[in-house]
Amino acid sequence: MGSRSAHGIGRRRLITWGGLAAAGAPLAGAGSGHAAPGGHDRIPPDTRPGGAYDRYVARLAAEGTFSGVVLLAHRGRTVLSRAYGLADRERGIRNQEGTAFALSSAGKPFHAVAVLRLAQQGRLRLTDTVGEHLTGFAPEIAERVTIHHLLSGTSGLAAPAEDVSRVFGSRREVHEYYRQRARQARPVGVPGLPTGGHAEPEVTIPALIVEAVTGTTYWDHVEEHIFRRCGMTGSGFFIRPRWLTDRHLAHPYLTLADGSRVDGVRHLDVGSPLEHVRGKNPGRAFVDAPGDGGFATAPDLVRFAEGLRDGTLLDRPWADVLTGAKAPQGPASFAGYGISLDIVGGQWVFQRAGGNPGVCANWSIYPSTGWVGVILGNTDGQPLVEMMAQETLAVTGAAPDGGGSGG
Repeated sequence: MGSRSAHGIGRRRLITWGGLAAAGAPLAGAGSGHAAPGGHDRIPPDTRPGGAYDRYVARLAAEGTFSGVVLLAHRGRTVLSRAYGLADRERGIRNQEGTAFALSSAGKPFHAVAVLRLAQQGRLRLTDTVGEHLTGFAPEIAERVTIHHLLSGTSGLAAPAEDVSRVFGSRREVHEYYRQRARQARPVGVPGLPTGGHAEPEVTIPALIVEAVTGTTYWDHVEEHIFRRCGMTGSGFFIRPRWLTDRHLAHPYLTLADGSRVDGVRHLDVGSPLEHVRGKNPGRAFVDAPGDGGFATAPDLVRFAEGLRDGTLLDRPWADVLTGAKAPQGPASFAGYGISLDIVGGQWVFQRAGGNPGVCANWSIYPSTGWVGVILGNTDGQPLVEMMAQETLAVTGAAPDGGGSGG
């Protein structure tokens, strides 16, 4: 990825936050102050097939830089959908619109939505402390850190170093590992002050609270109450054996030091040589950690965005809580609950990106004009920040400001 930023999101922030964007306006975006030039229902030429964004992505694919799916939808209807490259090179299976990709951090907002649904139902409060729902945490966490702190990335918590070489063999093993890591969290800052990213405990602990309140696993709860409610039929928290066999799941291709590309899910012995993810291989996870990741297709992420807009997932006031700006991240960038929010060309852009070796993902919501953009990829070296910037330029007509928040 390049060093330039996409609508104020620098490379470092993309790595730290997983590519969040900015939130603070209602998803309905009906206010005249947020109206885009040319009207809400205008289809910009650069978003259409054969337009500037389509040509840009095609060039990346022709150069071997992009393998995956891009999709642009306006008010739930697909305007542009393109798939390039192979989902499984060994079996010659091509990426298609219906291919599900690993999301990495782009799946983190699911835990925020799950928590807000429970708050909407009166089953928890955002002011609840960790200790009101979970045991085994140090008093300075149990008594001082609230659900709001966790969702907004302001808990001041950090996790011990992760064993990136560990290969997991069951959902139970994954759950126990991350539950214990959450209990080993330590305060390194003051609750309520922004730290510039979501630490691992801020992802795992809300998922554990969802489990404590509902009596079911986080994975099953999200699949039933978010994915199924939205009609996200191609999405789920799939386990490694399915990743190996399901023709609809894109495999992650890691680029090694010698330039070769290796299927991470078939070669668990290899790890990434890249500095910020050194030694990692997403195939080693039997299933994604509670509160994180998952798989989704591009159309399913549009359905998720529509579910936020039309009340399927959250009542309007609670959807506004999700997308309300909680802490500044840059000149026109803010943190929401699990998402990032930016002001671009006088409009809000709500966003979440994620990356892992062989994995890149981003979905963007443009609430003022009803657009949703999705970028999903399954190789290293894809210029995700630049692609996000080109997508936003096509949709809004506004160029990125070029300035990153730096952290």
